[in-house]
Amino acid sequence: MEPDRADDAALIRRSEREPEVFADLFDRHAPALRRYVARRLGPSLADDVVSDAFLAAFRRRHRYDPSQPDARPWLYGIAARLIKRHRRVELRFYRALVRTGVDEITEPYADRVDARVSAQQAGLARALAELSPGDREVLLLVAWADMSYEDVAHALDIPIGTVRSRLHRARAKTRQALMAAREEAFDG
Repeated sequence: MEPDRADDAALIRRSEREPEVFADLFDRHAPALRRYVARRLGPSLADDVVSDAFLAAFRRRHRYDPSQPDARPWLYGIAARLIKRHRRVELRFYRALVRTGVDEITEPYADRVDARVSAQQAGLARALAELSPGDREVLLLVAWADMSYEDVAHALDIPIGTVRSRLHRARAKTRQALMAAREEAFDG
């Protein structure tokens, strides 16, 4: 665990007496959370969702479990619930990515490469759009937020066995979609 994450719980407890110190938690975690949300919903909604997530966290900070030193699972869990409200937007984002093959968040215009990469990216977007919401949430928290199974279970309030089964299913479906996209790229 990174040293600054080890004291998230202490910082949250301190913010109950000194609310302004909650800004330190925002400074630590907002950039990574924003990147995660932007990859899920697109850049236009990312700032709003992250702001809403931190506002909800601030309002609920008295309920934070102090035995959890790292606040990331808690914050990503809040963001996951907010993303759920935007599910239609997320699916439209992935479907648009399938059509255009362009993800301007992770791949700036100057760095775009040949059609094979676009086809694989479209295949990934297609696979993500076709996953169940629960499977997609688990896969993306592990892959894009770099969370452990335990952290995902804590963030989503589900058993660790459910995390494992959802992740296994999501990886299998995604692998199949990427193999199909690779074949299309080389055949096309």
